[in-house]
Amino acid sequence: MIPSVLPTYNRAPLNFVSGEGSWLVEADGRRFLDLGAGIAVNVLGHAHPELVDALTKQANTLWHVSNLYHIGPQQKLADMLVENTFADTVFFTNSGTEACELAVKMARKYHYDTGAPERTDIITFDGSFHGRSSAGIAAAGSEKMTAGFGPLLPGFVHLPFRDQDALAEAVKSPTVGAIMVEPVQGEGGIRPLPDADLKDMRALCDEHGLLLILDEVQCGVGRTGKLFAHEWAGIAPDIMMVAKGIGGGFPLGAVLATENAAKGMTAGTHGSTYGGNPLACAVGCKVMDIVADPTFIQGVNRKAGLLRQKLEGLVASHPDVFEEVRGTGLMLGLKCKAVNTDVVAAGYAQDLLTVPAADNVIRLLPPLNITDAEIDEAITRLEKTATHIDKGV
Repeated sequence: MIPSVLPTYNRAPLNFVSGEGSWLVEADGRRFLDLGAGIAVNVLGHAHPELVDALTKQANTLWHVSNLYHIGPQQKLADMLVENTFADTVFFTNSGTEACELAVKMARKYHYDTGAPERTDIITFDGSFHGRSSAGIAAAGSEKMTAGFGPLLPGFVHLPFRDQDALAEAVKSPTVGAIMVEPVQGEGGIRPLPDADLKDMRALCDEHGLLLILDEVQCGVGRTGKLFAHEWAGIAPDIMMVAKGIGGGFPLGAVLATENAAKGMTAGTHGSTYGGNPLACAVGCKVMDIVADPTFIQGVNRKAGLLRQKLEGLVASHPDVFEEVRGTGLMLGLKCKAVNTDVVAAGYAQDLLTVPAADNVIRLLPPLNITDAEIDEAITRLEKTATHIDKGV
């Protein structure tokens, strides 16, 4: 008999009832150190008092009016994002998946309106993840994502990750209109794209009249030690997808774009019932207030250096369990020699939460305000986890 909740998730045997900062409390009272943060969502941890206050104040005022009318918190958050990024304009969604749908529409509408309607193809890369909607799975293209869901949305060209020669050839096609890429692949196994590759992509787009779409759903909002990951490469996209961290745990996503890239998106070309609602945007404004502060970003980089240094020591101490540390900022991965899901499960016994990814990696995506003491505790629990795995190897 099918359960009342559709069984599309392979859930761990855990039921959390409350959270505070970097900690989650299980129904049986155990306190778990959360190095997953809802898969890079809870950038300020659980129940952050300033986010709770922002949400509560807005909830006592106005929840929903629809986008038929002007929405004050939505305008404020859009202005904050425009002020702090490359973008000239923002559309709000409820998730990264929805952001992907609009990014695809926007790129195709741009070329349609500029006299090149044949330029519908979007180049994507192996190991990518852009959500589980029709456009998202077609963009990723993997058998795991697409099997049984045909016919797939056409118009995606899939290339090997980091094959710059193949990319240089592919962009010559008269039907290609955009490149879509994650600056750091998350689901794909914490695989950062080198700055030089991002710069090459920007140059290729400029040379061939293409749009550069960056998916910063997982790597954005301070996660890599910049407000957005592409800033490390000194380039700017034409379109960017954002979600997860921007809401700090409240459902919120966005598509940021230049005026040029967005010029085809006029009244009636896109919409959302809940996108940009007052509750979500009130929380998003407070997240931006905190995370966009240069002092906060400096703290992320300092803590990232501390955590990485300790992880390197962990890998060296357990060469049969771990192979390497990868990633940037507080978006880190441990490439495993043991089965990654076994390592995640062993962590549960140490009241520790990590997240599996492709390429036999476990992801470490802690709240960005994790303390030094909590980093030390995380290493202690990872050490115990690895020791347990060692005994079974």
